[in-house]
Amino acid sequence: MSELPDAVRDVLEKVGTIAIVGLSSDPSRPSFRVAQYLLAAGCDIVPVNPRYESVLGLTCYPDLGRVPRPVHTVDVFRRSEDCLPAAEAAIAIGARALWLQEGIRHPGAEQLARRAGLRVVADRCLKVDYAAFIARG
Repeated sequence: MSELPDAVRDVLEKVGTIAIVGLSSDPSRPSFRVAQYLLAAGCDIVPVNPRYESVLGLTCYPDLGRVPRPVHTVDVFRRSEDCLPAAEAAIAIGARALWLQEGIRHPGAEQLARRAGLRVVADRCLKVDYAAFIARG
């Protein structure tokens, strides 16, 4: 297995609370499976989706601004064209990292987040990278 990129390692070495934007309550959706894995692995996750009151037994917040505790990483499960507001909200709440899930890229959102000092990972699966990171010890 190849080495994890520096940005990925940097985020995972310091990972704290992970807000999952666009988390679905549907077990067939990738966002649900990633959140379920991270929760089982002992990560502190926060569901963010205005459609739900709770997901995976956790309170679900309608937007990042309403999460009542500090968030380290904002993991985005939204269409690429919807990433800019997530990046802006991540900056506004003082997040340290913006993670755009596999298949998601938004150069403008990525650049904005980097300029604000966030570590940015795009087009990668947090579940896959976290599992690889843990396996390395």
